[in-house]
Amino acid sequence: MPDVPTHPLLDVLLAGGARAERLTASRTFPERTAEHADWPRWADATVVQGYRRLGVDRPWTHQAVAADLVHQGRHTALATSTGSGKSLAFWLPALSAVRTAAAAATLDPGNIESAHVRPTTIYLSPTKALAADQLSALERVLDAAGTRDVRVATCDGDTSREERSWVQDHADVVLTNPDFLHYSLLPNHRRWTRLLKGLRYVVVDEGHAYRGVFGAHVSLVLRRLARLAARYGVGSPTFVVASATTAEPAVSAARLIGVAPDDVTAVTEDASPSGRRTVVLWQPPEITGWRPPADADLSAEVGSLHRDRSSDEPISMRRADLTEPDPWALPAAEPDPEAAPVATEAPPEHPRRSATAEVADLLADLSAAGARSLAFTRSRRGAESVAQQARDHLRHAAPDAARRIAAYRGGYLPEERRELEQALRSGDLLGLATTNALELGVDISGLDAVLIAGWPGTRMSLWQQAGRAGRAGADGLVAFVAREDPLDTYLVTHPEAVFDAPLEATVFDPANPHVLAPHLCAAAQEAPLRAEDLSAFGEPAHVRGILEVLVARGALRRRTSGWYWTHHQAATGLTDLRGAGGSPVRVVEQGTGRMLGTVDAASADGQVHDGAVYVHQGTTYVVAHLDLADHTAVVQRRRLDYGTWSRSVMSVAIEGWGEDVEDADAGAQGGDGPGHDLVTREWGPVTWGLGPVEVTSQVVSFQRRRVPDMQVLGTEQLELPEHTLGTVAVWWSVPEFVLRAADISPEEAPGALHAAEHASIGLLPLLATCDRWDLGGVSTELHPDTGEATVFVYDAYPGGAGFAERAYDLGATWLRATRDAIAACPCADGCPACVQSPKCGSYNAPLDKAAAVRLLDAVLSHDPAYLGVAPG
Repeated sequence: MPDVPTHPLLDVLLAGGARAERLTASRTFPERTAEHADWPRWADATVVQGYRRLGVDRPWTHQAVAADLVHQGRHTALATSTGSGKSLAFWLPALSAVRTAAAAATLDPGNIESAHVRPTTIYLSPTKALAADQLSALERVLDAAGTRDVRVATCDGDTSREERSWVQDHADVVLTNPDFLHYSLLPNHRRWTRLLKGLRYVVVDEGHAYRGVFGAHVSLVLRRLARLAARYGVGSPTFVVASATTAEPAVSAARLIGVAPDDVTAVTEDASPSGRRTVVLWQPPEITGWRPPADADLSAEVGSLHRDRSSDEPISMRRADLTEPDPWALPAAEPDPEAAPVATEAPPEHPRRSATAEVADLLADLSAAGARSLAFTRSRRGAESVAQQARDHLRHAAPDAARRIAAYRGGYLPEERRELEQALRSGDLLGLATTNALELGVDISGLDAVLIAGWPGTRMSLWQQAGRAGRAGADGLVAFVAREDPLDTYLVTHPEAVFDAPLEATVFDPANPHVLAPHLCAAAQEAPLRAEDLSAFGEPAHVRGILEVLVARGALRRRTSGWYWTHHQAATGLTDLRGAGGSPVRVVEQGTGRMLGTVDAASADGQVHDGAVYVHQGTTYVVAHLDLADHTAVVQRRRLDYGTWSRSVMSVAIEGWGEDVEDADAGAQGGDGPGHDLVTREWGPVTWGLGPVEVTSQVVSFQRRRVPDMQVLGTEQLELPEHTLGTVAVWWSVPEFVLRAADISPEEAPGALHAAEHASIGLLPLLATCDRWDLGGVSTELHPDTGEATVFVYDAYPGGAGFAERAYDLGATWLRATRDAIAACPCADGCPACVQSPKCGSYNAPLDKAAAVRLLDAVLSHDPAYLGVAPG
């Protein structure tokens, strides 16, 4: 065990030494003293007075530096830690600008120069919750300042017509989200003339959240906004991108807003105070003496869950609740698409205690000790489960503490989320089990401890969540609790991978033609595209080439004055920023009609099918009926001793397979998603393919399992529709004799293919400027279309996003980098650095690192460009 750091709450976690062996590593980060600066001279005195009355006597240095850059009109990337007060840096210049303009008009109302348009600000956040939180904080500043001449409001899809009209006519500061810009404000910009004419600042909060395809979409929405603002005569507004600490913040911000990196100034030196933060890595203990219940057929439960052998699926395609069986924890029994799937092998003889059960114990102990804590879980189900178990632990020993523990997750009604946030701030709540919904910038300060159940996906997310502990200069304790997962196990036994590895860059590609094309159509509908506009959307030659394709296909019309949208329907309907895939399903209580929450459309089949158990703040409900047409699930409240688990199947079909295909040597240029031509090429016995595929997922049944022994009480079939993602995939197939020549036995083949699939997905972002979460994959030792062992990697985006094309064009480079990365990794059997995936649809099993290297060597040996050259 490592040297145990000193922290007043650590002994609570260690239970006086009884849990000491579970702590695998620790590090204490020193406290940071505050560095203050004077208020800028240009800052409005009334606004400054408001901040002072709220306790901000002087700003921290990074706040003052960033605010001054913004005031000067410099695009600014502010990347400092959670709780470092980034909002002051953009609200100070924004509010001061409005106050200065209002004062000028008041002092000299007859002067025509004082009748200019009031400066306005648009604030964008990835979630409505964060916008609402910022509105509350902004109103506190204005109330403290005693000023009523700055008009602020939120405006989104939930805003009524009357409220929206007021915002259009009067608001100086509008807090919204990229979706509202795309679907409403920009297409109807003439109704927003006043706001756009005065647009001085655009604030993009939580900038690190805009990555992958979503980030590319938002980048193009921002470019459309800047173009319209310039057309209304104010020039380009000043952009502020506030982000968590991330790699290359200026480069990422510049790409996001569409300017050169030199045009963005990064502020990264954090001058806010921070207490000591102790971070511990924690591995739950093995459970000895456990055996599955005699009548629980776990081999069937964890058997073949997919029509194909294994899959590495994006979150957008996960509809089954395939969480690991957890006989030691009360499952909150609400299926969640983010939960990790079960293994495809029999459970180990001595399984470790689940992270959910472990974190529930720790949260209960911290709450009993009076500590205010957050417990981050990987799923909605996990949040409900941790909260319920913690309450159960304390119900008799500390009933007051038990009443002060709750769950927080997406799907709750907005007013319920606000109540929970306020209760945590005020101390009415001691413990809150949450999904990553509280990872973003909602103001939750003064917490003593943060528990993280399972790897959150990136180091950036880990440190965002950890930053909730010990804010405002207080000491904080953070515990990362490993799930029984190879990735988590690797991290808690290799602390350098957590503490010393660099943060990830925010990756997205706004030049991707599949993303860019529909935004060019939307921009042309907003105002005809001129030749001088093209540079705003990327390299002019590249943009012009896409416009020519759109003209050829009838989407746009080319005239001497520019490119025009000539259709009746809205061009914004050509794309979905988030790929949500439909309206959310409302969960409604039978009899009362009370709406409990919502479930996103992509997950509804697995979460709220008929007979499913739905849990809301520890209260259990049974779904009486799921009406997909009406987007409603009607539930009945019941006391239950069981939970439900759904099962799904998944398959990938190649469209047009068996028909005449294009000669692959001609390349794969000009594809457009579902209409993409199917092309192939041969490397001797190895076949490469690129083309349209259908990735199909269907929830087919569910089990009822008694709590807590997990005894299977029954299985019921479900008749739910299949959900199909039409996209583009790249694949390669090898005949059986190639596998045998590589000394890969039939038993090793699934692990070799699966490991190669994972590693190739991990390496593709280096070549395709995408994010791992923009991709999905499937590997199978016998695919029905190819008739051979096949590895697929597909774009997790309807119609494709160009990533598969890039992989096809650079096939040899891609696979060689994949092979070398696996071979160079010093681990013995595979780790997250090579063949394990954080989003594996079959729980990183089976994987065979050595066989994967042999397989890739065999495939690359047939590359025409390298014939006769040994791989590596």
